[in-house]
Formats: sequence, C-alpha cells, structure tokens
Amino acid sequence: MTDKHLSSQFDGELNQASARVMDLGGLVENQIRLAIEALSHFSLEAAAQVEVLEARVNRMEVEIDHELITLIARRQPTARDLRLVMAFSKVIANLERMGDEATRMARMVRSIIERGPARALPSGDLRTAAELAAGLLRKALDALARLDTRAAVDILKEDDLVDREFDGFVRKLVTYMMEDPRTISASLDLLFLAKAIERIGDHSKNVAELIIYLVEGKDVRHAALEEIESSIQ
Repeated sequence: MTDKHLSSQFDGELNQASARVMDLGGLVENQIRLAIEALSHFSLEAAAQVEVLEARVNRMEVEIDHELITLIARRQPTARDLRLVMAFSKVIANLERMGDEATRMARMVRSIIERGPARALPSGDLRTAAELAAGLLRKALDALARLDTRAAVDILKEDDLVDREFDGFVRKLVTYMMEDPRTISASLDLLFLAKAIERIGDHSKNVAELIIYLVEGKDVRHAALEEIESSIQ
C-alpha cells in the first residue's frame, strides 16, 4: 500500500471524525433549544425531551472519544494532525458538558413549575441570556467547521455579553430576595438556571480557544484578549 493511499485513508478518517463532532454539536444545540423552550413556556414536555437527549449525547461522546483514541493508536499522527485529534477530543468534552447544563436547565424548570412562585420573578431576562449562549454555540460550531480564527476571537468577545447578563440578573435576584424573603427559594432556582446558561457560554468560549490552538498551535486559554488578537494577525 502506497504512502499516498495511507495518507488518503487517514484524511478520510479525520473527515469522518470531524463530521461526528459536528453531529454531536447539532444534538447539543437541539438540547439547548429545547431547554430554552422549556424555560420560555414553562413546558414540562420540552424539559422531558432535553433529558431524553442527554443519554444520546453521553453515548455519542463516549463513542467519538473511543474512535479518536483508536485513530491515534493506529495512525500515530504528528504535528497539526495530532493537534486536530486532540482538539476534537476536547471539543466533544465541552459539548457534553453543555448538554449537562441544558439538562440542568430542564430540571430547574421542572422545579420552578412545581413550586410556582418563580413564575412571578424575572425569568424573561434569562431567556435573553439563554439565546445569547445558544448563539455562541452555533457560532463556535461554524467557526470549527471553517477553522476560522477570526470568528473564534469574536466568540471570545461575545462571551462577555453572557457574563454581563448573568451578573445583572444576579443583582436583580438579590434585590427581590432582600425585598421579599419568601422569594428566596424560587430565586435560587432561577440563579441555578442562570449559572447553567453562563456555563454554556463558557464552554463555547473553550471551543473557540481550541480552534485557535488547532490553527495556530498556540494555547490561549489564559491569555488576554489583546494578546490573542495579536497572535493571529
């Protein structure tokens, strides 16, 4: 078998792995969409669908991770190919954790529906933050498909919007709890929901950083944004 044939087979396997990662990303996107629907309409049906999808996400993560380990063992990739496989492994871990956060959102929505009082609290503000976080995931998957470092940097900037929404919402909840201690329990439900949304944004940011690592070969996880921007010029 010629080296060219081997290289062609390896490229095909990498493309297949990439497609599997994108499939997992699409599944997690669907989870988050359903979690937002559950929150927006206080829908027990949508919340239940999120939890059903969790099992599929977990199974896919394990399967893809095994495929990547097998790929490394058989092909022993080096340089950029090795970075690609390692980045894929970290991306699927972040996607699985986003799925966990969507499931956490669904469970908190169920708790809110059962308790009732939280409906009178500012849950609408959370929908805005949730849409922002979902948008970050969509952009991260698109940037990954195109290996677009510029788009990845934009995601790092936009994650600050999610963080600011979270901080503002927490301040608002504290005000509600101080004014009426009876809202404390319900407010905590919403606080955990808000934290789950913030974490989805954080994991999308992690994916963006992995794109930069993959393309540029630079670990930018703890670098300042200005430093990251200058490193890809």
